[in-house]
Amino acid sequence: MELERLDRILAGSGMYTRSQARDLIRAGAVLVDGTPVRRPEEKIGRDRTVTAAGEAVDTARYVYYMMNKPRDTICATEDGAYPAVTGLLPRALRARRLFPVGRLDADATGLLLLTDDGAFAHRVTAPRSDIPKTYRVLADRPVGKEWAATLAAGVVLEDGTAYRPARLTPEEDPCRCLVTVTEGKFHEVKNLIAACGGKVLCLERVSVGGLALDKMLMPGAVKRLSEEEVSLVFRDFL
Repeated sequence: MELERLDRILAGSGMYTRSQARDLIRAGAVLVDGTPVRRPEEKIGRDRTVTAAGEAVDTARYVYYMMNKPRDTICATEDGAYPAVTGLLPRALRARRLFPVGRLDADATGLLLLTDDGAFAHRVTAPRSDIPKTYRVLADRPVGKEWAATLAAGVVLEDGTAYRPARLTPEEDPCRCLVTVTEGKFHEVKNLIAACGGKVLCLERVSVGGLALDKMLMPGAVKRLSEEEVSLVFRDFL
């Protein structure tokens, strides 16, 4: 396992700045496997147990979270019209500089991944990954029997924008359906429904790959993902 400076690991946890981490270490307030370490430059593996001032330190190099994105928030750092989803995060996660994996429209809700792992984000969002993303749609009219065939054949808009074949599954409510896409182009689901003659009234992302939105997660809340849950994003789609 690669060894890294203790002060860097502490600062990377989002709990402390680099200077705060150094001060704590020099004061003997940082324990590694129960033993005080007083040298900020001391190198350790991330598998060690670290506490600072009696508080456990998250030594993971990268972290992965699921958010139930609320309506009227944006997947960007700032915007004059809507607050950013990152502003909903706890302080320590904001300090880790988590960022959204891909985007959801301001009026869309549901499953949003956040991480500090750029390689992971690229794997999820790259079009060639073909990772399916499923959305629950409320349309302004009953879902037509021909809509599924229209999406399955692929849609080309008047401006030449082409969409890959998508899957539409009607739900019990005649105005609701599930739409699964593999591209994630701008306004893709809205444009697909519009091509069928409908309009999206509500849009909720319910899954990415094999990872489903936790139904117990309140809007704006986040949940840390386990290694197994992270792997579900790519299951059967590598």
